[in-house]
Amino acid sequence: MDLNLTGRHALVCGGSQGIGLAAAIELARLGTDVTLLARTPGKLETALAQLPKSGTQQHGTIAVDTGDHAALRAQIDMLVKQRPVHILVNNSGGPPPGALAGATADAFLDAFRRHLLANHLLAETVIPGMKAGGYGRIVNVISTSVKQPIPGLGVSNTTRGAVASWAKTLATEVAPFGITVNNVLPGSTHTPRIEEIIDTRVKATGKSREDIFAAMTHEIPMGRFAQAAEVGNAIAFLASPAAAYITGINVPVDGGRTSSL
Repeated sequence: MDLNLTGRHALVCGGSQGIGLAAAIELARLGTDVTLLARTPGKLETALAQLPKSGTQQHGTIAVDTGDHAALRAQIDMLVKQRPVHILVNNSGGPPPGALAGATADAFLDAFRRHLLANHLLAETVIPGMKAGGYGRIVNVISTSVKQPIPGLGVSNTTRGAVASWAKTLATEVAPFGITVNNVLPGSTHTPRIEEIIDTRVKATGKSREDIFAAMTHEIPMGRFAQAAEVGNAIAFLASPAAAYITGINVPVDGGRTSSL
């Protein structure tokens, strides 16, 4: 199986922690030069120090808020002028938990700006280089909610579904150029995001953290949350040469929790 990504360049969004950092580490292990993108410079530098590096590998960082599209475009334009991006990992922290009823228009607009529209801006900027280089992988980290909406994540469920449809449409359009577009759907994973969800459920129900944790893991056939590296492995595989004929699909990494095919 060809997993060698030596000489390729990956842009990993949300790369300072959690699933983004786990994916960046796996990509670096396969030989990729990695650029980490996130909002906080200090966290980025800490993450950068964790990336494996050998031979001529060169890693870097970009500190920018994906909600600031003008700044985001300027930074990525500068990056692709220096060298093309062959692998784009679209990954961003989800919208705040909460019911759909009562959600404000601003909450939806902010979520779409940080997810769907930022993903599109990034893809539009890097795809020309992928076409010219004859290699392109776009992997979107979204959620199992695109198959089965998750209670208490109203705005997130809505936004993630839009991203999944965008990805499927884009996959068809860029397939003739050898560019693949796929979605990884993490289930409950040990990240700061899952702690936020647990805190919200504790406040909403009055139950203890232990009870909420037990109820959430009980829903998972494997009986545990995922480790971020397990999701990172799926992302790295889809970015590899071995996945060249896989495009336009959703890959749940959820321990069997999703009840639909």
